[in-house]
Amino acid sequence: MPDRTWLIAVAAALWGTDGLLRQPLAGQLPAATIVFWEHLLIVAVLVPFLPSAVRAFRSATPKERTALILIGAGASAVATALFTRAFQLGDPVTPLVLQKLQPVIAVAAAALLLGERVRYRYWLFGVPALIGAWLMAFPNPLSAAPRAAAAALLAVAAAALWGVGTVLGRMVSVRIPSRDVTVLRFAIGLPASAIVLVSQGAPVAVTPAQLAPLALLALIPGLLGLALYYVGLRSTAAARATLAELAFPVTATLIGVNLLGTDLSPTQWLGLVVVVVSVTAVGLRERAPEPLVQVGTVR
Repeated sequence: MPDRTWLIAVAAALWGTDGLLRQPLAGQLPAATIVFWEHLLIVAVLVPFLPSAVRAFRSATPKERTALILIGAGASAVATALFTRAFQLGDPVTPLVLQKLQPVIAVAAAALLLGERVRYRYWLFGVPALIGAWLMAFPNPLSAAPRAAAAALLAVAAAALWGVGTVLGRMVSVRIPSRDVTVLRFAIGLPASAIVLVSQGAPVAVTPAQLAPLALLALIPGLLGLALYYVGLRSTAAARATLAELAFPVTATLIGVNLLGTDLSPTQWLGLVVVVVSVTAVGLRERAPEPLVQVGTVR
């Protein structure tokens, strides 16, 4: 099966459009309300595929079922709520830079859960990509202290859940069709997001004006991005996928500059170039006879 690191990068670029819709909504609605409606709208679209997904869940092994539940409840519902809340408590930069902890978390989890062997040359691309992400996220990279400890902790927790979710997604996508994994992620995430909504006492109701951007947020960076992501993940090592996901902050930065009027410092532009070059180089290098990440047998 051909490597599809590029498809992971395309999906991540779609996620980068998230800020256009999420940030305005985060100023109007609680995080739990936004995440609940995202899941509700996506599940409504995916209803025709629910029977197939339920059959896939029933035929899955206990380990795969546990992974699917953790993906839906943790990486989908809870992580997205934490990330949205981080935007509300702090500035929009802190959650993005702390999200770059995902590769570190995912590489360790992939080695533990999937038996993936990361060659030392991986870090010749991975470390520059992380440094570039750091430069891109902060106007002054030498003064990058988070403005709010709460926002930082929420962003780190979201990054950890997403990083582990990448590895678990790779594990279940080996045997379960990508479409069923996508449907189950949101179907399991819906009741999980409802529990978060009730526990926080957040309102369910939204206005008609808010419904349209919620639908766009759910269907474009949400559903379409994730569907492409799981197709790519079936033949992409989890450690490599997390590096390709750095296309997310690149897209988010470009949108911020061109559509939201954000100004970038010279070091941020340097970081943008470093990330693009590193991610592209990994995709090309993985086509060689000896890839940087050797996919092991799922345990």
